[in-house]
Amino acid sequence: MVMRPLPVRCPACENPLAVKVLFCPACGTEVSGRFALNEFALLPKEHLDFLRLFVRVRGNLKEMERLLGVSYPTVRARLDALLRALGYEAEPEGTEEPRLQVLEALRKGEISVEEAVARLRGGKS
Repeated sequence: MVMRPLPVRCPACENPLAVKVLFCPACGTEVSGRFALNEFALLPKEHLDFLRLFVRVRGNLKEMERLLGVSYPTVRARLDALLRALGYEAEPEGTEEPRLQVLEALRKGEISVEEAVARLRGGKS
């Protein structure tokens, strides 16, 4: 049986999913209850891939720059975005809304295309 990644969002309403049952494939034991996912399980694939690479190269940002084929400032920006996604670093006051948040709101239909363009350009929302 192919193991798929754990879904973290409801396919119907996009709200976060909760874990209710755990299963042991070796003996068939099931544990039922309400279980919280850790912050790493909730990361989007892009952040998780970045984190895996970060660990693999032992935090060497220059090596990440080389392997990813991007500039050092881009690697730093991706690391900062990962830290914010994990809740380890707050958004500095007065900064523009992060690009990914705007795009996600657009994807969910929470904002119009025009509003997304205005936010991405730094206009008022």
